[in-house]
Amino acid sequence: MNEQLKNLREKMKLAGIDTYLITTEDYHQSEYVGDYFRAIHYLSGFTGEGSMVVTMDSAALFTDGRYFIQAEKEMSGREVTLMKMGEPGVPHIDDYVVDKTPEGGVLGFDGRAIDFEHGLSLQEDLAEKSATISAGQDLVGDIWENRPHLATSKVWILDEKFTGKSAADKLSDLRCFMKEKGSDIHIITSLDDIAWLLNLRGDDIPCNPVFLSYLMVTMEDAILYAAEEDFDKDILDYLAGLSVKRKDYETFYEDVKQLRDKTVLLEPAKTNYETITSLHESMMVVSEMLPTSIWKSRKNPVEVENMKKAHIKDGVAVTNFLYFMQHAFKEDGSLTEETKKILGADEMNEWNVCSVLENFRKEQEGYFEPSFTTISAYGANAALPHYAPTENSFVKIEPKGLYLVDSGGQYCEGTTDITRTIAMGPITDEERKHYTMVLMAHLRLGDVKFLQGSSGITVDLAAREVFWKEGLNFNHGTGHGVGFCLNVHERPNAIRYRKAPGRSEDVALCEGNITSDEPGLYIEGKHGIRTENLTLVKKWQTNDFGTFFNFEFITMVPYDLSAIDFSMMEKHDIELLNAYHREVYEKLSPFFTGEKLEWLKEATRQV
Repeated sequence: MNEQLKNLREKMKLAGIDTYLITTEDYHQSEYVGDYFRAIHYLSGFTGEGSMVVTMDSAALFTDGRYFIQAEKEMSGREVTLMKMGEPGVPHIDDYVVDKTPEGGVLGFDGRAIDFEHGLSLQEDLAEKSATISAGQDLVGDIWENRPHLATSKVWILDEKFTGKSAADKLSDLRCFMKEKGSDIHIITSLDDIAWLLNLRGDDIPCNPVFLSYLMVTMEDAILYAAEEDFDKDILDYLAGLSVKRKDYETFYEDVKQLRDKTVLLEPAKTNYETITSLHESMMVVSEMLPTSIWKSRKNPVEVENMKKAHIKDGVAVTNFLYFMQHAFKEDGSLTEETKKILGADEMNEWNVCSVLENFRKEQEGYFEPSFTTISAYGANAALPHYAPTENSFVKIEPKGLYLVDSGGQYCEGTTDITRTIAMGPITDEERKHYTMVLMAHLRLGDVKFLQGSSGITVDLAAREVFWKEGLNFNHGTGHGVGFCLNVHERPNAIRYRKAPGRSEDVALCEGNITSDEPGLYIEGKHGIRTENLTLVKKWQTNDFGTFFNFEFITMVPYDLSAIDFSMMEKHDIELLNAYHREVYEKLSPFFTGEKLEWLKEATRQV
């Protein structure tokens, strides 16, 4: 890794760059990216999300609380300083970048991999030091030998029986919005927005059914910039029927530079620096949050019903997995012969149980891939919120303590995301207490009622109060939006106690939003616990005081009753637990027979 940094600094010196900024984003401000864009991993070994700042004599990685422990482990022995964002004494990354850039110096970054708002903010801050930006060079790409190729995959149409609305109607709505805003052209570079608008899906980013593309929409037609090999004739015919022409992915920036005397609608925070700085001075810009981002977050009735179907399928798969896990060991602590047969091994570990869960999902019609890399964590590893085992790095699972599995599936009917923590055998009093606290927080948030106009910040306390009363906390959001057969993390709806670093939106929760409910508690070196369901925002009632909403759980999988300290729970907590388990049994019991059905009945029993 030190050699990579040395080579990068040589390129910086040749380019006259004093400070170089690298992000984990692709050209579309995606959260998850393909291997081509994993420059930070190439330089530092870190596999999570963050940003890296390199100067001639230092290198620093900025990441948030989800990745503190992981980053320390992965970068151990490397010449990179970990900067724990949000912690006391740690500067904001932009302040750090400006401080590290000398008076009259130059900050470099790949303008395609930085959103415009961030780039502009840096540009303004640096101007006070008479420093400038050089945004035209991918210096890491210049030194990266055997860099993976840009991903390509076959694009396919998601049928209207799943989406509930045609691409033609969505485009019509978009053009009405453009007209209202007085724009001639709308530029979209966000991959899930493009996929949603055109009812197309792909596989260019693992677990995210999207394809690398840019889209320019006018009042008459549109141009989709994407790889030729991604499109079969039937897809091209489909696009032609929508008056959408395909052009090569690489030609997008040249076409942007040719635009003249038009008004363009775009969202600066979701459009890269290179795109906007390529616009001719004669172009007018109307800045708005992408309307498609708002529309796709509000699932229509057809999408809602399909999402519920997907969650029944997923519930069957995950419940089968929990049954497998809780029947893996004999009384003497050895694995059963059936377990060994299913695992194809004499040992159960964090890695090989992932394939068991995946196989249960594969049995479900309409399933085609995970919605993210499975977090399979036993014991102390679960204290790392985004830990994931690999084929060469895992721990053995034993018949004691807690095991956490956070996973999801992509179905034609929708996207799932669920976390369950289960007792593999005897657990400590502390583990039981913490498990119960997490469950109480989860159930109480799921039961909250809120007035129209409330954001996730309004309702977050319903979950965190359980922890804050004891001086405890968890260092991640309580909930995130989820796409429809799209990205498992979807803006703008979210639940958190404060605005996320670098994000300005605080959007009201709306009817049709699918949002996770996932409080957790992590004790480094001991255990980690998280419980997660997806919720649907529904209208509860309208009266003289306004319109109120509530949440409906759509995830259908039992909690582990054996890990609960019922004496800690209030009467209403137990009522919520029992009501949820009644529904789980009602929805899932038709799919089980024999011993599994008896186990499900016991797992969802009233307490």
